Amino acid sequence: MSRIERESMEYDVVIVGAGPAGLSAAIRLKQLDADLSVVVLEKGSEVGAHILSGAVLDPSGLNRLFPDWKERGAPVKVEVKKDRFYVLGEGGKLRIPNFLMPPLMNNHGNYIVSMGNVCRWLAEQAEALGVEIFPGMSCSELVYGENGEVRGVVAGVFGLEPDGSYGEGTEPGMELLGKYVFLSEGVRGSLSKEVIAKYGLASKSDFQKFGLGMKEIWEVRPENHDEGLVLHTMGWPLGWKQSGGSFMYHLDNNQVYVGYIVDLNYKNPYLYPYMEFQRFKHHPDIAKVLEGGKRVAYGARAVTKGGFQSIPRSAFPGGAILGCASGLVNLPRIKGNHNAMHSGIEAAEAAVTAIRAGRSSDVLTDYDHTLRSGVIGKDLRRVRNVAPLNAKYGPLGGLALGGFDMWFQTVFGGASLFGTLRHGKTDAEATEPAEMHKPIDYPKPDGKLSFDRLTNVSFSFTNHEESQPSHLKLKDPSIPVKVNLPKYAGPSERYCPAGVYEFVGEGAETRFQINFQNCVHCKTCDIKDPVQNIVWTVPQGGDGPNYPNM
Repeated sequence: MSRIERESMEYDVVIVGAGPAGLSAAIRLKQLDADLSVVVLEKGSEVGAHILSGAVLDPSGLNRLFPDWKERGAPVKVEVKKDRFYVLGEGGKLRIPNFLMPPLMNNHGNYIVSMGNVCRWLAEQAEALGVEIFPGMSCSELVYGENGEVRGVVAGVFGLEPDGSYGEGTEPGMELLGKYVFLSEGVRGSLSKEVIAKYGLASKSDFQKFGLGMKEIWEVRPENHDEGLVLHTMGWPLGWKQSGGSFMYHLDNNQVYVGYIVDLNYKNPYLYPYMEFQRFKHHPDIAKVLEGGKRVAYGARAVTKGGFQSIPRSAFPGGAILGCASGLVNLPRIKGNHNAMHSGIEAAEAAVTAIRAGRSSDVLTDYDHTLRSGVIGKDLRRVRNVAPLNAKYGPLGGLALGGFDMWFQTVFGGASLFGTLRHGKTDAEATEPAEMHKPIDYPKPDGKLSFDRLTNVSFSFTNHEESQPSHLKLKDPSIPVKVNLPKYAGPSERYCPAGVYEFVGEGAETRFQINFQNCVHCKTCDIKDPVQNIVWTVPQGGDGPNYPNM
């Protein structure tokens, strides 16, 4: 296709994504040099609309940005008061005493928050410093310079024809160019994938690994509410062969966050992560909190869990990869927001140093080095073996060995008896043929504690303009019916937490249907499809979920 003629705007730094990483970078840039021109582009309809996280926030990143964040009125109010970890059976539980847990697992001093609201507040602070923030602006392409460096992005393309072509009513968007481009798109961002592939940035040590996180917000009866309680579980209903676990966080106003994470390295293609989440809520100890309450929101997104050994090189010619796009989640702590904020700060400091030295569009090697050797690297290095141990020995063996390894590193200054273990294969490659497994019988949702998938998706307030081309692309349209259905029993019907994919029978024929309007942008399909045939791309700006307080 010939180059589309577009208007362009020049900035010092262009940031893709108004999450904690991108906003922290924008703020730090302006704190260091008020004269820098900084723009943040956000695909959601507003800042926070696409933010979904547990979330218990370690405030260390926020402390670096604004030591006076309390006085500034940050929406970080509910301090953790109780911290509990249970191993569940179908009808009972066993508590793991806090004194047995490695010190890094302690949540006291952390806060239960809505990260969507934290990002809205960060956006206000950024704009007060002079940062330009444009929501509803999907970044669909990278712009490259003469020497192959990233020069900017294309944002704001609207009105494409259903086949993806440009028509008379198409708005071609703009090129936003910068000395540096920061990609803070979150997990499996489409532009981040492109630069990782183009510049060979993927970790030479190991593959990235992922989980699927699903979350609901509930308003519960006052007598069932315990403000400041943080609860994590493992075991039932997934059992002892598949790793994953739950969280339940009691914030203020009688609200509870309840969620479930299923690691995407599962072998059985019949496993249905969404229904595992719904079944979990019927455990007696969970049900007694939720009964008589009402669910007010639902959402889902992939989370990274590969750890230190899976981090790609996060600096490239002309820019940097920040936050979850680099995979900075601390798996056993179930926390990544603090590291996302730290990464934004580190990238900003490296860019300002380079710009002051008269450099632009070079590789910010200082950022990549600091990411691995500074506070982020130290946080992730000591938990680097937890995910591989879970995969090899199952959740129970992984709990024991991973806990021992974390304690050992705490005592011996980061040295591990295991060295650095490898994951071995991607989550897509972990999927085994259906003939090796039995279908799983899931209870029907009761409409009180558990809900069918499409009803729950309506509580994500998702919307996509229907005349646009599907943002979910198939490399080979024949693969789902010819390969995935007979060999893997059509796993996309189950791994998607939004009911996007269906195999529809039409007489003797079966066709693969993509209901892209349902998509909550979790990226699971891009990760878990067994033959990597599905490619997630951005829809037009403003489309997707509209999370209120996730």
